[in-house]
Amino acid sequence: MTSTPQFLFDFGSPASYLAWKRLPDLQARTGVAFELVPMLLGGVFKATGNASPVTIPAKGAWMGRDLARWAERHGTPFRFNPHFPINTLRLMRGAIAAQARGELVAYADAVFDAIWQEQRNMGDPAEVAAALTSAGLDAAAYAAAGEDDAVKAKLVGNTEAAVAAGIFGAPSFLVAGELYFGQDRMDFVEAALGATA
Repeated sequence: MTSTPQFLFDFGSPASYLAWKRLPDLQARTGVAFELVPMLLGGVFKATGNASPVTIPAKGAWMGRDLARWAERHGTPFRFNPHFPINTLRLMRGAIAAQARGELVAYADAVFDAIWQEQRNMGDPAEVAAALTSAGLDAAAYAAAGEDDAVKAKLVGNTEAAVAAGIFGAPSFLVAGELYFGQDRMDFVEAALGATA
């Protein structure tokens, strides 16, 4: 297992979006750079028998209100996406390609914002292309990368490794082999980073 703290995420998770927006400050305060690990949340759910909270109506309704509270607390722009849940397979393959291209932060910013601020239907390839182009990224290259066997294999590998590490949802943080699940556990993550420094 890597000794570098990891941030594991999927764009379809609104809690991953909230964590992503807070991650730069966490890294600046601690002086620790996280390894960014795109994984496929649907694959994690399938492997672990977990499911999205929205499958339970009462929990889904509560979650929507709770996410809004967290967004307000940290001053994060947030609008729940009416197209949720979005199939993120191609988006997460794009994240793998972006990592190889050295563009993961720009790509993730563009995709997260398109879903959780702009309420775009990022299951629509035309919407994906528009969002990436607006961010100055090569939309055609990312569309092609979604069919690349090495990209597909890397995403599968990331997802399988996440499951093997005990991860069951997103976002998840691994610090010194310890799992912290959820954007609402970032205080514990920060404390753990201080303890391991």
